Amino acid sequence: MSFFKKLKEKISNQADAVTEKFKEGLTKTRNSFSERVNDLVARYRKVDEDFFEELEEILIAADVGVSTVMELIDELKSEVKKRNIQDTKEVQSVISEKLVEIYQGGEVQSSSLNIQESGLTVILVVGVNGVGKTTSIGKIANRLKQEGKSVLLAAGDTFRAGAIQQLEVWGERVGVDVIKQSEGSDPAAVMYDAVQAAKSRNVDVLICDTAGRLQNKVNLMKELEKVKRVIERELPGAPHEVLLVLDATTGQNALTQAKTFSAATDVTGIVLTKLDGTAKGGIVLAIRNELNIPVKLVGLGEKVDDLQEFDAEQYVYGLFADLVESTDE
Repeated sequence: MSFFKKLKEKISNQADAVTEKFKEGLTKTRNSFSERVNDLVARYRKVDEDFFEELEEILIAADVGVSTVMELIDELKSEVKKRNIQDTKEVQSVISEKLVEIYQGGEVQSSSLNIQESGLTVILVVGVNGVGKTTSIGKIANRLKQEGKSVLLAAGDTFRAGAIQQLEVWGERVGVDVIKQSEGSDPAAVMYDAVQAAKSRNVDVLICDTAGRLQNKVNLMKELEKVKRVIERELPGAPHEVLLVLDATTGQNALTQAKTFSAATDVTGIVLTKLDGTAKGGIVLAIRNELNIPVKLVGLGEKVDDLQEFDAEQYVYGLFADLVESTDE
């Protein structure tokens, strides 16, 4: 249980409010995943092949992803053999340890947004319709404002009915202006106007919304590439972040979307919404391990401040909170 003890000590040094958000937000996944692991541990007296086969099924059911699960099981088998672990209860600590290691991939992943120390930072936000893209933009704007940054929004989704108005509602809610044109306008033209406005107003961060009509995939990707070129032309080095918004409740479909968008727009980070609404929170690991793209922000509730910076240790704590909190070793 030494890893649980270390995790408990680390978590105790972090903000209680953040810890509670991860614990509460991952309730559905924890109830499904850790309860099944607990049941598995209770039924097996020794760590054998049958034990690993059932554990494999539990991990796949949590949407960790088949290739990630295979890697994790191999790592677990090796570690169990190396430490000569016989008692199944000891495996729970090793599982949590390996989950953190798989996410970090041998290096500590920064989940902080790439905000420039001086001058304008441009964040391009992409994703299919219905994943919570506009809501995420509003919440990111709120986070940045709380950090003392001046923020401007660009209504680049000019095709979906009501998208511009929806962004304006969020702008009003968090006290941020929105640069827009009429519905049906060229998104690249909106981006041009937005970058010029952001530069003239000396704004710290410009957050750009984009269209998400995946059913017309080829045109959408070309459109995104054009938008990105315009931003790069008007502000060399931008966009500084390309955030892909994914809905955690869609599971493996989110992974497919990530592959499509990352091929067209060089995605730098993932915003994973509705993590509190799914029992399959293992998708976090699948995205990181299979695409090598860091999850930067996770949605852990409906409130404006429930979009949290992702932390692999807080995530694992959220999955195994009951066991971590009962650790006395």
